[in-house]
Amino acid sequence: MPELQRLRPDHATALFTFEQENRTYFSTSVPDRGDAYFTDFDARLAALLAEQAAGLCHFHVLVDTDGKVLGRFNLVDVADGAAELGFRMAEKAARRGLATATVLHLCTLAATEYGLTTLRAAAALDNTASRTVLTRTGFAPAEEDVQLNGKPGLGYVRSTATQA
Repeated sequence: MPELQRLRPDHATALFTFEQENRTYFSTSVPDRGDAYFTDFDARLAALLAEQAAGLCHFHVLVDTDGKVLGRFNLVDVADGAAELGFRMAEKAARRGLATATVLHLCTLAATEYGLTTLRAAAALDNTASRTVLTRTGFAPAEEDVQLNGKPGLGYVRSTATQA
């Protein structure tokens, strides 16, 4: 059974592999990270871990029993009891309910471990999979005129006390 783990330095190799193997798949629904992301991966990971240590963000990876990363689930811009949720799943792990189950688990962690009361998220209108996960996990549409890298999107909000 896959396990949600807080991002650690020893996830670096598996995370890099996850990002490389799924780059083309991700680019069909979210903007590509660009070549610099991969060239500067180690420095970028160190910066993320520093933000996490400062309590500004909470980064997680969904890891299978072999240590491979199946997904990323992040709470960013933590402030005043709220954070922004972002997630992406490997192509081979998509359409199995893992994203929905993991987002629900992260909502619980947000409340119990991180003291968050409100989560926000956004998804492009053409990203049906992410919008479905958000709806199934208790997120409600909140903003209709959201732009995500030039693409029309929808903003969502969820109380961590909400039961999905």
